[in-house]
Amino acid sequence: MSHDQPQAGSAEMPYLELLARGAAAEAYDRPVLLARADGAAPEALAALESAKQLALRVRAELAERRRREAELSALFETANDLAGLRDLDAVLRAIVQRARSLLGTEVAYLCLNDPAAGDTYMRVTEGSVSARFQQLRLGMGEGLGGLVAQTARPYVTESYFDDPRFEHTRSIDSAVRDEGLAAILGVPLTLGSQIIGVLFAADRRPRVFAHEQVALLGSFAAHAAVAIDTANLLAETRTALAELETANAIIQDHSGVIERASDVHDRLTELVLRGGGVHDVAGAVAEVLDGSVEFIEGDFGPAGADGHAARHGDDWVASVSAGGERLGALVLHGRPGLDPVDLRTLERAALVTSLLLLARRSAGEAEQRVRGELLDDLLDAPDRDPRLLRERAARLRADLDAPHVVLAARIDVPERTGTAEQESADRQRLWSAASHLAATRHGLAAARDGGTVLLLPLGPGDTPAGLARQSAKHLGGALHEHVTVGASAPVAAPATRTEEVADAYAEARRCIEALRLLGRSGDGAAAHDLGFLGLLLADTGDIGGFVGRTVGEVVSYDERRGTDLVRTLDAYFACGMSPARTKDTLHVHVNTVAQRLERIGRLLGADWQSPARALEIQLALRLHGLSSATAR
Repeated sequence: MSHDQPQAGSAEMPYLELLARGAAAEAYDRPVLLARADGAAPEALAALESAKQLALRVRAELAERRRREAELSALFETANDLAGLRDLDAVLRAIVQRARSLLGTEVAYLCLNDPAAGDTYMRVTEGSVSARFQQLRLGMGEGLGGLVAQTARPYVTESYFDDPRFEHTRSIDSAVRDEGLAAILGVPLTLGSQIIGVLFAADRRPRVFAHEQVALLGSFAAHAAVAIDTANLLAETRTALAELETANAIIQDHSGVIERASDVHDRLTELVLRGGGVHDVAGAVAEVLDGSVEFIEGDFGPAGADGHAARHGDDWVASVSAGGERLGALVLHGRPGLDPVDLRTLERAALVTSLLLLARRSAGEAEQRVRGELLDDLLDAPDRDPRLLRERAARLRADLDAPHVVLAARIDVPERTGTAEQESADRQRLWSAASHLAATRHGLAAARDGGTVLLLPLGPGDTPAGLARQSAKHLGGALHEHVTVGASAPVAAPATRTEEVADAYAEARRCIEALRLLGRSGDGAAAHDLGFLGLLLADTGDIGGFVGRTVGEVVSYDERRGTDLVRTLDAYFACGMSPARTKDTLHVHVNTVAQRLERIGRLLGADWQSPARALEIQLALRLHGLSSATAR
C-alpha cells in the first residue's frame, strides 16, 4: 500500500487541521482530490468524503455560533448603553451602527413619527451618502415604513422599485433613488401598542434577508424603543424636578406667610373650642395679618360674593354670610396689598365668623324657645308643679322665687300701614330683641298677642316703672322703632303664684293702652305711675294700695299721734283750698290750720297741692273715707 494513501482512522486529520486554522470552504475539497490523484482505494475516498462533510457541518456550526456570539455581544453592549443612558442620540447611533454591521448591510437608518407635524422624519442614518435621503420627511402611511407602521409587522423587499405592496411617492422614490437603495428591511419600533417609528437595514443591490436577520433587527428596534422611552421618562423627570425646584422656591418664599396662616388657623380653632366671639376672631386675624380688622354687622355693600374677599380702596372686605343671608363683613384696614395666602386667611376668618354667628344664633333661638315655653306655662297653666317650674327656670339661670315684674311690649307706629308679612317680621324682631334682653337679665320672654311679654326679676333699686322705661328704651334702640312697654305691680314669687302672673300680664297690657291714650307711645310706665287712671285701667281692685301710696303717710301719722290731719286735709279741699274757710269748718284758729297744712306738706311732699297731685289726693281721701265707713 502506498504511503500517500490515507490510513483508516486518519481520514479526519486533514479536516481537523483545516478547522483549526479556519480555512475557507474550498480548501476542504483538497484532501479528497489529492487522495484520488494518488489512486486511493474507494474505501479511503469514501472515508475522506464523509470526513469532509462532517468537517463542513462543524465549520458551519462554528460560524453560526460566532455569528450568534457577535449578535449577543452587540445586544449586550446596547443594553449597557441603555443602562448608562446619557445621550439619546449617541445610543440610537450605536444601535443603528451595530445593526448595519451585524446584518452586513451598506445602510441602516431609523425614522420616528412626529405627532405634532403628522409625518415621519429621519432620526439617525448610518452609511448614507445622500443629503436628500438624510433629510427626508414622509407622510404617515407612505412607503415601506408606512406599511410597517400600519401592520406593526416587519416588511422586507428585495427590490424596492419593483415592489407594489406599498405606496410609492415621488419624494420617497427620489430620495431612495438618490441613495441608490434596492433591498430594504424595516421593523417597527413599538411602545406598548403604539408605533413610534421604524428601524431599517438596506443594501444597494437586491438581497434576501434571512429570518434570523429580521429577528436581529427587531431586537435592535426593541432596544431603540426602550431607549426612546427611557429618554422621554428622563426628560419628564427632569421637567418634574425643575417644577419641584420652582415650587420649592415658591414655598420657601412664602414660608413666612404659610406660618402665619397656620398660626391663624390654630388660633381660630382655639377660639371656636373655647367659645370665643366675633371680636376675638377679628383680633386674632389682625395680629396675624399685621393690620386692623373690624367686624361690621349687616349687609356691607362692597363685600365680595361667594366667600371671596374684595378690594375696597385701601381695605379688604370679606363677606360673612350663611345661606344667602349677609350677616356682616370682616374689614381689613392698612394692608392694600395681600398675597393669596393672606387673602385666603381673611376669607377663612370670615367663614369662621359666620359659623360662630350661626352657632350663637341657633343656640339663642333654642334658648328663646325654651324661655318662651316656660313663660307660656306660667301664663296659661296655673296648676303647674312649682318644683318643676323652678328646675326649668334654673337651667335658664332664672329664679322664680324672687320678685318679678311682668312687662308687655308692643311696636307702636300708628302711621305705618305695612303688609301682613312685614308686621309678622316686626313681631319676630321684637320677640328676638326681647328674648335677648330677658336672657341678659335672667328673665323670660315670649311672643304673645301681637307683641311680647317679659318676666324680669326686680333687682336692688329697681322699680316696675324704671324697668318699663329701661326696656322701652333698649328695645326701641335695638329695633329703631317706637316700642311701648307697660309694667305690672311686682309678683312676689312666680313659681308659687302662677295665677298672679296672668293677672299681672293683663295689667301690663292695660298700661300699654293707657300710655297710647295719653299719647306716650314709645315710653314705659307702671300702672301705679298713672295714678287713678292707672287704678281704673288696671282693674285690680287694689284700693288700699292706691290709698296707701297717695295719703298713707298722713293716715299713719294720725294713727300714731292721735292728730286730725286727714279731716283737716279733707276740709281744706272741700273749702276750695281756702285756709280761712277751713278754720270755720273745723272751728279752729287759722294758725292751727296753717300748722296742720305745713305738717301735711312735709308728709306728702312739696308738690302735693299741684292739680294732678291734688286730684289723686282727693280721690284717695274719698276711697279712704268709704273704706273706713265700710269697716265700721
